[in-house]
Amino acid sequence: MPPEPLTDQELQDALAGLPGWTLEGDRIARTYSFGGHLPAAAMVIHVAAIQEELGHHSDLELGYNKLTVSVNTHSIGGRVTALDTGLARRIEDIAPGHGAR
Repeated sequence: MPPEPLTDQELQDALAGLPGWTLEGDRIARTYSFGGHLPAAAMVIHVAAIQEELGHHSDLELGYNKLTVSVNTHSIGGRVTALDTGLARRIEDIAPGHGAR
């Protein structure tokens, strides 16, 4: 059974528990800042490993000392689902270990 899009209320409730994450169009997104390029790149690899584990992937944009993550569920037409907020929670869990702000 395919995932269901979150209702507006479910999405707002989920975002309330994900500091720094916002709704941008049809995606949830957050930009992390780092002390330099290497910690940002290391977090990309860590996020990629989580995504492989979950079988659900975001768009990652790596800059010198920034990483932007944005995600929605392509299989249901690009809507936000619990898969997306679950991935965001996992990313939030690892971010402090990479020095992300």
